Amino acid sequence: MITRYPFSAVVGHDDLKLALLLNAVSPAIGGVLVRGEKGTAKSTVVRSLAALLPRVAVVAGCRFSCDPAAPDPSCPDGPHEGGLSPQTRPARLVELPVGASEDRVAGSLDLERALTEGVKAFEPGLLAAAHRGVLYVDEVNLLHDHLVDLLLDAAAMGVAHVEREGVSVRHAARFLLVGTMNPEEGELRPQLLDRFGLAVEVRASRDPAERAEVVRRRLAFDADPGGFAAAYTGGERDLARRIAAARERLPGVALPDAALRGITAVCAAFDVEGMRADLVMARTAVALAAWEGRDEVTSGDVRTAARLALPHRRRRDPFDDPGHGLDEERLEQALSEADGGSDDGGPDDDGPDDDGPGGGGASGADPADAPPNEGGGTGGRAPVSPTAPYRTRLLAPEAVGRGGPAGRRGRTTGESGRTAGARRPDGRLRRLHLTATLAAAAPHQRGRGRSGSGLVLRREDLREAIREGRESNLVLFCVDASGSMAARARMRAVKGAVLSLLLDAYQRRDKVGLVTFRGEDATVALPPTSSVELASDRLARLATGGRTPLAAGLRRAERVLAAERLRDPRRRPLLVVVTDGRHTSGPDPVAAAARLAGVASVVVDCEHGPVRLGLAGRLAAALGGTPIRIEELAADHLAAVVRDVRKVA
Repeated sequence: MITRYPFSAVVGHDDLKLALLLNAVSPAIGGVLVRGEKGTAKSTVVRSLAALLPRVAVVAGCRFSCDPAAPDPSCPDGPHEGGLSPQTRPARLVELPVGASEDRVAGSLDLERALTEGVKAFEPGLLAAAHRGVLYVDEVNLLHDHLVDLLLDAAAMGVAHVEREGVSVRHAARFLLVGTMNPEEGELRPQLLDRFGLAVEVRASRDPAERAEVVRRRLAFDADPGGFAAAYTGGERDLARRIAAARERLPGVALPDAALRGITAVCAAFDVEGMRADLVMARTAVALAAWEGRDEVTSGDVRTAARLALPHRRRRDPFDDPGHGLDEERLEQALSEADGGSDDGGPDDDGPDDDGPGGGGASGADPADAPPNEGGGTGGRAPVSPTAPYRTRLLAPEAVGRGGPAGRRGRTTGESGRTAGARRPDGRLRRLHLTATLAAAAPHQRGRGRSGSGLVLRREDLREAIREGRESNLVLFCVDASGSMAARARMRAVKGAVLSLLLDAYQRRDKVGLVTFRGEDATVALPPTSSVELASDRLARLATGGRTPLAAGLRRAERVLAAERLRDPRRRPLLVVVTDGRHTSGPDPVAAAARLAGVASVVVDCEHGPVRLGLAGRLAAALGGTPIRIEELAADHLAAVVRDVRKVA
């Protein structure tokens, strides 16, 4: 038996531990999302929770953990009627691997019984195993979309539906959903993000003494896990008893009207969408009162609930700063107004723009209209704000990929996606298509002398499932930041276009990279990453000015793609060059472009004015790619762009 690190031995992470304990008291809160940098013991804390949960009473022999007091009437192992044999077992913590198949998560036909006995029997999946327990997803932001859809359905209804291979099953699936993630590797889909009741940001302590204690305890645990855990048995037992007592107290905790008004006022003040935040805050505040041994919710409970339930719901798009908490002044103001207080003289977060000296108003001349600083940088000018992001055309390779990572851009065949057909296996059978296999074997049963219920199968009957889906690509932006692009209006449009393409990459779950060129050379402003947050931040701080070394930018892009091809060979690249096509430094870019001719490429043409030289179009021809005028990048030209990209993929 594996000895888990004791929950009571964890140093720091107070918000995380409180969020998990409150969900243990009241699973109706909806789970916890743990965001944090790598190496902060996120998984260790979550896995240690299971030992504290009260034991679960189940119907003996039921694979779906039915409650003897209220068995599921649609349980596949039912019906469970009178004379049940109850038994108790520890609460389960079920881990859902990022690379799990849909059958493993939702369940599937029991192949062994189908092939040997000729009967249809359901084999439960991880959703059934997690019922009345904890479902833990490490790196939840990397979970494939088709698995996210399963989780969303189960979390919304508390029921899992399985419809496949002639099997139709419905069973209860209510669980505490806990996910951990590193934001640098990409964000969650908004639908799944909202399903987590609470969210906690975890960071390693900067206190040397606390860090030393963390290391000391971990080394002691590694040296003697059993002895270390035994030293914390008392603390673990006390926490378990306190959770059980809080669960018993929970139904009797009162939520006064004043506290409820505070909850709704805070949610309105922070402009959260929908009503789920209000419900989660109410449940969290009640659970906190029960945990603290009180019979009524206080304003302090509401404050704590807001800090845990609202931060991840304030975010409107992937480029907003997720922050690490709430604006305390705004929180206090909302609570004060709910109590009948006045906000006279209070801060106005949404007040008018400051048009005075040093402000962001429109008074006076625009200093950014001055000539660019050829020496580099922006000459001390304020950063150029991009235009608002908009929905862009779909830019995707036409050729169907082979097993690329799951996403929403290029088409691919591989291990994930919908089943699009069946074929004879070429070599070793990887994904059995049961229905097609049985259909191929059925006409030959009499000729093969079948007797009994079992099927007579031969190698030639086997059929492999063909799965088709969408893949995630590497979108590498190569952006001209030279003096010819530095006029404020033009650079605002360029940044807005790249920001819009970044938003598209976020929605399609791509990796993104950013190469910029200006002056005499090109730099990798952002190595390929799944965090569009980082990309947008680097874009916002993009320096402009100087000459235009277009060839250097293309050569740098070539090196980045070559290195990424070795690191992630399954992920196909898409090169997006944003430039007006001019080059005023270094060699002619045609030779550098020819070396990238095998890469699917798009050139966003930023040339403007009544006279156009068409240099970006010539660059696109050298790349074997497609030129797109920057003003034509919006999604209303979707079909034309897909058709153009297909010509050069």
